[in-house]
Amino acid sequence: MMSYDDACGERPRLLVVANRLPVSAKRTGENSWSLEMSPGGKFNLLGGVTAQYDTKWIGWPGFDVYDEVEKHAFSKSLAEMKCIPVFLNEVFDQYYHGYSNGILWPILHHMGLPQEDDNDTDKTFQTQYDAYKKANRMFLDVIIDNYVEGDIIWCQDYHLMFLPQYLKEYNNNIKVGWFLHSPFPSSEVYKTLPSRSELLRSVLKADLLGFHTYDFARHFVSTCTRILGVEGTHEGVVVQGRVTRLPMGIDPERFLSTCKLPEVIQQMSELKERFAGKKVILGVDRLDMIKGIPQKYLGFEKFLEENPNLRDKVVLVQIAVPTRNGVSEYVMLVTSLRDGLNLVSHEFVACQEAKRGVLILSEFAGAGQSLGAGALLVNPWNVTEVSSAIKEALNMSAEEREKRHRVNFEYVKTHSATKWGLDFLSELNEAFHESEMQIRKIPHELPQQDAIQRYLQSNNRLIILGFCGALTEPMNNQTKETDLKLNPKLKGSLKALCNDPKTTVVVLSRSGRDILDKNFGEYKIWLAAENGMFLRLTTGEWVTNVPEKMNLDWVDGAKNVFKYFTDRTPRSFFEASETSLVWNYEYADAEFGRAQARDMLQHLWSGPISNASVDVVRGNNSVEVHAMGVTKGTAISRILGELLHKKSMSTPIDFVFCSGYLLEKDEDIYTFFESETLPSKLPLETRSKSLKKKRKVSLNALDLKKENYFSASIGQARTKARYVIDSSHDVVDFLHMLSVGDAMTRTTGSFSNSDANANLKHSNGGKTRKPNSEVC
Repeated sequence: MMSYDDACGERPRLLVVANRLPVSAKRTGENSWSLEMSPGGKFNLLGGVTAQYDTKWIGWPGFDVYDEVEKHAFSKSLAEMKCIPVFLNEVFDQYYHGYSNGILWPILHHMGLPQEDDNDTDKTFQTQYDAYKKANRMFLDVIIDNYVEGDIIWCQDYHLMFLPQYLKEYNNNIKVGWFLHSPFPSSEVYKTLPSRSELLRSVLKADLLGFHTYDFARHFVSTCTRILGVEGTHEGVVVQGRVTRLPMGIDPERFLSTCKLPEVIQQMSELKERFAGKKVILGVDRLDMIKGIPQKYLGFEKFLEENPNLRDKVVLVQIAVPTRNGVSEYVMLVTSLRDGLNLVSHEFVACQEAKRGVLILSEFAGAGQSLGAGALLVNPWNVTEVSSAIKEALNMSAEEREKRHRVNFEYVKTHSATKWGLDFLSELNEAFHESEMQIRKIPHELPQQDAIQRYLQSNNRLIILGFCGALTEPMNNQTKETDLKLNPKLKGSLKALCNDPKTTVVVLSRSGRDILDKNFGEYKIWLAAENGMFLRLTTGEWVTNVPEKMNLDWVDGAKNVFKYFTDRTPRSFFEASETSLVWNYEYADAEFGRAQARDMLQHLWSGPISNASVDVVRGNNSVEVHAMGVTKGTAISRILGELLHKKSMSTPIDFVFCSGYLLEKDEDIYTFFESETLPSKLPLETRSKSLKKKRKVSLNALDLKKENYFSASIGQARTKARYVIDSSHDVVDFLHMLSVGDAMTRTTGSFSNSDANANLKHSNGGKTRKPNSEVC
């Protein structure tokens, strides 16, 4: 590995790693080569990026060189173009033609897994897969040889899906991005891939993953959720890969200036003369089965059948070659059956400043989501629709053509290749630093002695506890009772805390009212069921806090799915409440449970929640569906308002302890009480009657100093809480020490560290507690 001393220039270094270098090479003599940038290549358009970054390209040069002297000479010539070769030699065929384009490419383009050739035992799925991994390792070796600490590594496309993992295994501090230039299919298609899980886990090691369209990014996240069983959000996959949608662009100025070149003007004049008196429909496509060229012909044929008077007046010019040339014509017809982006449609728009040509664009091309506002979108499989679009384009008024062209032209100018590259690298830097901050923020263990002392010195304490996994009794694989039960060791200390006039205890759970009533009916405790949708004071009836406009039509259908999977998965169970459903398979066979969870998610997404406003959360051993926006953090403000109103507090809350075994989405409860954000969150003020002065006084909800707030996550290192507690056993011990300490203070007037240690030793039976692996 190189050092900083070897690096030249002050710009940050960027290594763009792609299957193919953006150069064309010709031998000019013995050990000498002539090189030029390949025309139409994606990455030679990143002029703005190379201006801000010291950029080098790593990839296969287009052919292999075996002689070491020749290889050295060729590499030296490439270095002058800032290119670094990866010589794949005998691995190339099975890596590139085999696994990359013979297996991955059809899957990604929704074509399904091809049939394996039983007659070719030297070229099987396994040999191609092995070659693919070996080639990715060869890319890694070249990167390591040229890596300088601080370099950004930007991996490109499906040829290098193992590279993010290999890079992070080599050095976890390397900044890695990965961008997919093809579509990403639905999980139903992708899951047919034999190596599906390994590839997903590998690319998730990247700090940022990029896709051209929202649909592709959504498919990727949902595929990770359904195949890997991880939790997905609109930002990506929780605790793993952050996802962005950044459609690539072109260099529009390059095309605008090219149109003004004398040789181009001459060629355009020849074309105008050749097609004089005719209206021209242009197609520019690679000779590729997913480009929909046959569908284009069928659509044009249908148009001629329906419009016989135009048969001699309209001509379809189809260019179908591996390379693309900028051509300025009247109408462009793109009928891709599945396309990552289709930059040729951007190129067409850039060249139409004079003619204002109309773009007919397949809805299955990625560009349909960016240029759809100005184009005529068509389904290429519907030949009648394609025919109608051709007629509409040819008869479109000048004003309409001008309006549509202007919309798309402004988009193409604004969303250039340079903007795409800089935006991705900016997001990559941000994602990497966020990840670094998360690592640095791994919290310390709860300082129990400090927390106890501050609790005893406070005047109005609030204790907020989760239920499942925090207060429940331990369960094991032999447990037949699946209902949640309060840990019996908590009963004495919990009752003492609830009876303390200075202390308010709130159990905030995703569980339903019946379960909380059964476990806490005898306590003077505040209960918040279904993450605060229902509140019960220390005594009395439940109060409903469900928003009036919340749509719960999905619940019954989802409940049927949960029942079905509970019946077919031994030792699993589910909780059904009015706003959420939770299926738990912790006590089922681990592998079978995970497989059933993946199937359940597919049933849910394709059925009862397909169009519902819900959040789906995949836990370690659970699947939860709940109304969107229902979290523990959003419930706190309402709970505090009820506390102030019902308890008629004479002093503000000056101590808070908050702990639970929570899903990531519920951890907003920990940040709610952070002192720097409280003023904006709690404009809560109430008036209470003073029994002594018989007058109204103004009272703020909280007077909480930073050192008097203790949030503690149970058994989770990656958390928003300030501290961690190893297990629910330690929660039992800590609450016991709080209750005993308070009782001793009231009796003797003091409570020492030795008292706390003695009580801790007594409650532990003189033994060190192990983390509870059975929390739910």
